[in-house]
Amino acid sequence: MYPFQVQFPTHIYFGVGELARVGTEARALGTKALLVTGGQSAKSTGLLAKVEQLLQEANVPYQLFDQVEPNPRTSTVDRGGQLARETNCDFVIALGGGSVMDAAKAIAAVALSGRSSYEYLRGNPQNTAKELVPVTEALPLLTIPTVAATGSEANNITVLTHWETHEKSSFSGPALFPKVAILDPSLTYTVPARVTAESSADIFSHLFEEYLVGPNDAHVQDGVTEALIRLVVEFSTVAMTEPDNEEARSTLLWASTLGISPFARAGRNAGYPLHKIEHPLSGHFDMSHGRGLAILSLPYFEQFVAIDRPERLARLGRECFRVKAESDQDAAQATIQAIAHWYQQMGITQRLSDFGISRDDLPVLAREAIRTGGGIDHIPSTRALSTDDVLRIYEACF
Repeated sequence: MYPFQVQFPTHIYFGVGELARVGTEARALGTKALLVTGGQSAKSTGLLAKVEQLLQEANVPYQLFDQVEPNPRTSTVDRGGQLARETNCDFVIALGGGSVMDAAKAIAAVALSGRSSYEYLRGNPQNTAKELVPVTEALPLLTIPTVAATGSEANNITVLTHWETHEKSSFSGPALFPKVAILDPSLTYTVPARVTAESSADIFSHLFEEYLVGPNDAHVQDGVTEALIRLVVEFSTVAMTEPDNEEARSTLLWASTLGISPFARAGRNAGYPLHKIEHPLSGHFDMSHGRGLAILSLPYFEQFVAIDRPERLARLGRECFRVKAESDQDAAQATIQAIAHWYQQMGITQRLSDFGISRDDLPVLAREAIRTGGGIDHIPSTRALSTDDVLRIYEACF
């Protein structure tokens, strides 16, 4: 296990009905909130009206910013930051899924700095991120997740897309940790089955990526990760068929938060190679991030993990998918088949060509994955993944 530091400053309230705390918690953070949400879901379910009512009852002034789209744009974030400055908002409330929470984090940073959010993104051509990241100053943030997926409600990472160039990348910093997160599983009951499937694939990817790449002696983290994967696999299909099943929704929501927390990640010194490979796909073609991860994961397992670290893939299968094969090589292949079967149960069976991606696009996307996600000339994984390696993964699921 590598040496590590843990910072987890977010105060979490978890449970059905905990949304009722939003007024009291908001009042403790500042004098006026920028309430950040998307354009449709929170309104159509009545949730936005409920949160507004709770803020009004607590005498918390707020300014609504309801323009966040999936794969949030840097231009949207910059508008939100400008609105926060112009209306004297001194803290931010995020009401929505991962896109809303990521946008709110970035808004909290640029509202204070006055800089463009594109300047913060890793891999931007001006390389200004070296000066601005890690982010050490931002407005206080309260998160209210409505989807169990990204874990953004309690981490310090934001992922944005610069739509003008279709660059999708991330930035982070201690100031981006939410001060408070209200995790009310009942808010996820209205999530459609398709989104539940994609979100479960995202949680799974957060869990397996560092697990497969990291050291063999992170025993506590491995145990936590394996338990969470088993629960996500078990309860994802339950939540799809029984959307208001409190047990299933609660399990997925807490697994989402823990899956990208230091308690599962610490001491591995690994990272998220598959996320970095997926980002150009959703950045250019606006496809669901979780669906992209699921599509890419099978050839990633087959071409690299099963060859470089079959024992880790075999352990994943034995501990989480009831794989019984004796040799690590056979167990690794059985694990890939078990994961593919789970994806099929959830309806994630597409190819990249189903999303308007052409074969000619693939080399461009591979080069961009290296630039925005890998640093100099590769993405760290079970081996140093080159542009050609990334291209092989794309081509295998085209």
